Amino acid sequence: MKRFVSACLLLLLMGGCEENSKPKDLLSEDEMVNVLIDIHLTEGIASSLPIPYDSSQVIYNLLENEVFVEHEVQDSVFTKSMIYYLQDPATMDRIYGRVVDSLVVRESSGGIEDKF
Repeated sequence: MKRFVSACLLLLLMGGCEENSKPKDLLSEDEMVNVLIDIHLTEGIASSLPIPYDSSQVIYNLLENEVFVEHEVQDSVFTKSMIYYLQDPATMDRIYGRVVDSLVVRESSGGIEDKF
């Protein structure tokens, strides 16, 4: 999780140097929410495995690629979308509010294990 947040902050700083025009291959907010939910589930799975950290990172990268394939999203499009949405804290707060709400609902209904 720390790695993901650090990467987001780095992307925000890098994106701050660009103009605020909307990229043409931007993911919609709904698509971002769905991809982020699966990325966070993947991150949780990889970090909870009883294996060394480097091995869990390799597994996480493989699982993350599967998330992008499942959602038919290129990682570069996801990165561009993250940079764009991170430039607007209110939008990013709204997106993450939906992500957290969805994860809480899945956890309370026992649906997290069903994803993987």
